[in-house]
Amino acid sequence: MRRFVIGDIHGMNRALEQCFERSGLNNQEDLLICLGDVCDRGPGVKESFDLLQQIKHLVYILGNHDKWFLEWALTGKREISWIAQGGNASIQSYHDQPVPENHIQLLQSASFYYVLENKLFVHAGIDPEKSLEEQTEYDLLWSRELVHRALSAIDDPDIEKVTSFEEVFVGHTPTINYGFNIPVFLKGVWLMDTGAGWWGRLSILDIDTKQYWQSDPVK
Repeated sequence: MRRFVIGDIHGMNRALEQCFERSGLNNQEDLLICLGDVCDRGPGVKESFDLLQQIKHLVYILGNHDKWFLEWALTGKREISWIAQGGNASIQSYHDQPVPENHIQLLQSASFYYVLENKLFVHAGIDPEKSLEEQTEYDLLWSRELVHRALSAIDDPDIEKVTSFEEVFVGHTPTINYGFNIPVFLKGVWLMDTGAGWWGRLSILDIDTKQYWQSDPVK
């Protein structure tokens, strides 16, 4: 079994297909950890959900956009902040049809974080001063404090890692904001969102070998 992690998909189903094809992921044998935010911004939200659900060994981490999407799918409520951040693309992807129950169940059963052999997988990050049990929803889904801490320590040779985990894999903060279009490793933190929700690429990484593959630029 190979073990993969993938960044924020944001409805870019063709980019997702390219990542699967180029990495050689076996959807019946390999493990895929998705760092959340499959929805919003891109036109293929429904198709992206369908592709993910073909993965037998899928770990799905809830993202902030997923939470907005789930609230709409369950109640019809359309948060203004969600619409402003690409929510209409998700609504249009379903062509005024109800969201399939298996899509809803995927998000309802999603984890806020996942730990594998002292490696942490989380959408946004954590507060390193707190235990995992003490993390708030804001810490896990929204906060960029961990990324900022890693960035601020980049030139400090005395700081090897900014958490007690061997590695932390996060999405949420696009690497293109810092001039990179590839996964970035900073002080024990892997930044896996390479801008598929904007004009970048989608990236998938082999957790064990650290080899990665990318889609074509989305726009």
